[in-house]
Amino acid sequence: MPFHRLAAALLLCTAALPAVLPAVGALLQPNSNCQTMSKCGELDIPYPFGIGSDDSPDHCALPGFNLSCRSNAAGILRPFHHDVEVTDIMLHQAQIRMRMDMSSSCYDISRGKMRYNDWSLNLTGTPYRFSDTGNKFTVVGCRTLAYIGDQDDVGNYTSGCVAMCRRGDVTTLTNGSCSGIGCCQTAIPKDLRYYKVWFDPDFNTSEIYSASPCSYAALVEASEFRFSTSYATSPAFNATYGGQPPLLVDWAVGDEPCEVAKKKAEYACVSSNSECFNSLNGPGYICNCSKGFQGNPYLVDGCGDIDECNVDVAHYPCSVKGTCHNIPGEYKCICPHYTKGNAYNGSCERGQALPLKATISIGVCTCLLAGLVVFLGIEWVKQKKRIQRQDYVRKMNECFQMNGGQLLRDMMKVESNISFKLYHREEIESATNNFDSAAIIGEGGQGTVYIGHNLDPSNNPVAIKICKGFDESRRTEFGKELLILSRVNHQHIVKLLGCSLQFEAPVIVYEFVPNKTLHYLIHAHNDKFTRTLDIRLKIAAESAEALAYLHSLNHPIFHGDVKSVNILLGHDFSAKVSDFGCSLIRSVDENAQVVKGTMGYLDPEYLLNFNLTDKSDVYSFGVVLLELITRRRALSKDKESLVSVFKDAVEEGKLVELVDPEIADHDSMEVICQVAKLAGQCLAMTGSSRPIMSQVAEELRRLVGPMLHGTGQHHAGSPLTVQPRSSTNNAASDYTGEETSDYYSQKKKAAMSIEFAR
Repeated sequence: MPFHRLAAALLLCTAALPAVLPAVGALLQPNSNCQTMSKCGELDIPYPFGIGSDDSPDHCALPGFNLSCRSNAAGILRPFHHDVEVTDIMLHQAQIRMRMDMSSSCYDISRGKMRYNDWSLNLTGTPYRFSDTGNKFTVVGCRTLAYIGDQDDVGNYTSGCVAMCRRGDVTTLTNGSCSGIGCCQTAIPKDLRYYKVWFDPDFNTSEIYSASPCSYAALVEASEFRFSTSYATSPAFNATYGGQPPLLVDWAVGDEPCEVAKKKAEYACVSSNSECFNSLNGPGYICNCSKGFQGNPYLVDGCGDIDECNVDVAHYPCSVKGTCHNIPGEYKCICPHYTKGNAYNGSCERGQALPLKATISIGVCTCLLAGLVVFLGIEWVKQKKRIQRQDYVRKMNECFQMNGGQLLRDMMKVESNISFKLYHREEIESATNNFDSAAIIGEGGQGTVYIGHNLDPSNNPVAIKICKGFDESRRTEFGKELLILSRVNHQHIVKLLGCSLQFEAPVIVYEFVPNKTLHYLIHAHNDKFTRTLDIRLKIAAESAEALAYLHSLNHPIFHGDVKSVNILLGHDFSAKVSDFGCSLIRSVDENAQVVKGTMGYLDPEYLLNFNLTDKSDVYSFGVVLLELITRRRALSKDKESLVSVFKDAVEEGKLVELVDPEIADHDSMEVICQVAKLAGQCLAMTGSSRPIMSQVAEELRRLVGPMLHGTGQHHAGSPLTVQPRSSTNNAASDYTGEETSDYYSQKKKAAMSIEFAR
């Protein structure tokens, strides 16, 4: 185990011993030794940091800010936090810069397999947290998927990044570009104090090691990284930083905000000329000197006055030399005795007494001039508002034309009895209270959804979606496609009411479905009596009918993100398929390497050619069917795919163990097995082996019939039984609709479907 992992573990253990160690909140006032800044090599160590441990006689550090001073690998004295080297301490920014190890995944030719070197860093129980604004999780390689996550026993955060060179072609790499080709970056959340990095073994360089032998992943200070094509084809990335790239770490005192900490004796901003600021990255606070002062706010006399008058001639603060008078925190420019004027930005001259008439004349002229200035100021404000309004209207018109608004308006004039409406930008802004975050009711891969009011004539609320990931090449056709979508009229599809094309990204207005989603009903709802088998089958059948309807249109619509979250429920548990309005009518660029979908639901065949088809929706719907009968998530917290668990259970003859106990009674098992068999056919690895959506809908309606009559019997076809292990091959074929050997040859494709997010 690396030392910093062991040290972090010891920190967690000692945190549980309050009788031995002082709490972080029990801050100690700095002693006289802390007034002088200590050093380690050439690096200054300002208080609240210090060299040594809490029990040393000359201790000079706040709890948790202790550093050790020793030689690094190059023989240079540097401060260390346990075994992590500190290269810089920025007191006023409340940051330190560290050097952290880089994780790697390399193909070992001699062993004929991949060699992994994974690292983690634990700052739990310390004042430190990784900077969410200064760092990016960076992955370099031509065929790699790397993850970053927090502690296993917490499990609040997991993310990943995919770096690919399609078919191993390194000629597509571009210096300075980190957009997924050879290089990928992603942000981290706030208040992250532990991270570990690991690689997905299904993505490796065993087939392309001659062009790209290694992959690398690390949390790196974003401003210190610029991608070079050699990083993906050689060890240059690792060599550039000596295996330890820079990492920016925020720190804060205690775990309470300023207003609470100020009332306590342990308040750390002890300088009389200091101010407290709440940490922007997690709990706690930091200190800084007040305006006009500089120094160390954590020391009693640490913030000294800035003498603005004692500067070089080029930066003298007053326009008249010799008139600057320094005062605590600021300065004044005062004309000498017997002179008048403005020493800040004018001149100082000797004054002469003026006659009374001249004084009155000057006063009148001054008043008139002041009145004129006020009048001109009011007119200037009015003119500025007019210009702003003109810019606002011009921007709306530009967006309207760019998004194909004129074409849509012309087509709407030709259409008769059309209920589709073009909304004005100000209507949308008013309905969402200027897109207030409190109005957000959902956020998915295709956009953010707000609840809107006062748009519907009957005063019913509506759902307003701002599309994201918009295809610039199809802007002018978007209005036309929306008109096509407005003709979608199906009782189990969320109704498209209209749109506004006066924003940079199109805004779409849908009917509002007040109840929650199928995902909530399956995984979060407490009342099991609303989750009966007949209700589940009814929802599945209605959803399948909606998708089949979309696929059967003259201009077929492929949903592209079928999942339980996108199936809304009405008052009588009627299904409403949603979240397809921002997608294109058809796939546009078959060569585009942009993965759209959701982890656990993605069609593995789509990941090979990036071509969305109706069979992609069939695959995703098969995962939904598995959710309905197992009440398991498509992707577990341990990143285990429900599809893989299902196929392994079928192979081992243990399908019954997967079925949700709420519905697993003797009378229902025959119908449940038929649903499982249908799900397996939908999950066939090749699209050509899957049924079309209308066949799926028809089969579900056939299964719903017996359930609605309460018989629990399935009259058509033979019952599906769970085969013992000796009959594994036949069982797997029954459930997948393919030969078992074909399943094993393409199992890697299935693994890919859980590794990508939109």
